[in-house]
Amino acid sequence: MPRGREILLSYLVGMTFLSSPLLAFDGASSNADDSKKPLQIFKDPRSALRAGLAGARSGDEHWIDALKYAAAGGESLAQWKLGKMYASGDGVPHDDVKAYEYFSQIVASYDDESPNWRIMPLVANAYVALGIYYLNGITNTKIKPDPRHAMAMFQYAAINFGDSNAQYNLARLYLDGAGTSKDSRQAVRWLSLAADKNHYYAQALLGQILFTGKEGIQPQRARGLMWLTLAREAQLDTHKDSWIIDLYDKAMASASADERQEALAYLENFLKK
Repeated sequence: MPRGREILLSYLVGMTFLSSPLLAFDGASSNADDSKKPLQIFKDPRSALRAGLAGARSGDEHWIDALKYAAAGGESLAQWKLGKMYASGDGVPHDDVKAYEYFSQIVASYDDESPNWRIMPLVANAYVALGIYYLNGITNTKIKPDPRHAMAMFQYAAINFGDSNAQYNLARLYLDGAGTSKDSRQAVRWLSLAADKNHYYAQALLGQILFTGKEGIQPQRARGLMWLTLAREAQLDTHKDSWIIDLYDKAMASASADERQEALAYLENFLKK
């Protein structure tokens, strides 16, 4: 059994999924206008995927149906795109259960013994998306908060794909003690890996921890200020990311002239990489 499927199925024992729109493409007859169905228009899932992606760009009214047909046929890119759409309500009604199901299909079909390098970023993204769903749960569904399963998802994507979002979320679990015991050293380790990939949330959180210190972590104020500076200089949403600006402003206000100069030296070395 593929490793991705083994991991996912171990979490889904006893869970009954809600009915899925994918059933509309199983070949059953319907009273609807068959002339408009992707099942009769496309010869295979790959051609449906191509048509769906092209239709999304051109505004073709059937492009979502084409993607659903491609997803039902096992096309990971279609599953990922539909998962993202339902998760954000972009072009379709917001539906976290449908998003969860599409991401689950990607994880369940992934085989780490014979990996398809072309879709690995999608697989990593799906693991992270499922990790967040497991962490928070989905209201009024069988998908309940389960930090241990969330951690397993983040850990898998962080280790096997080096995914910066997974590394950041894994660090947060270690900081909060969710799904595991609190461990500031492990948190800093994962934040450092994500920060090196220019994940600016990781840079901000790592910068704060190093600037102020934390249990088991001695303050490294200049290095912390360097990470906060990198996070502050990222393309921020000034409303959503105001906490980063606040952390930077407070650190700069309390830093000495020597600490600022040392932080600048660290920053110059980092940018040379």
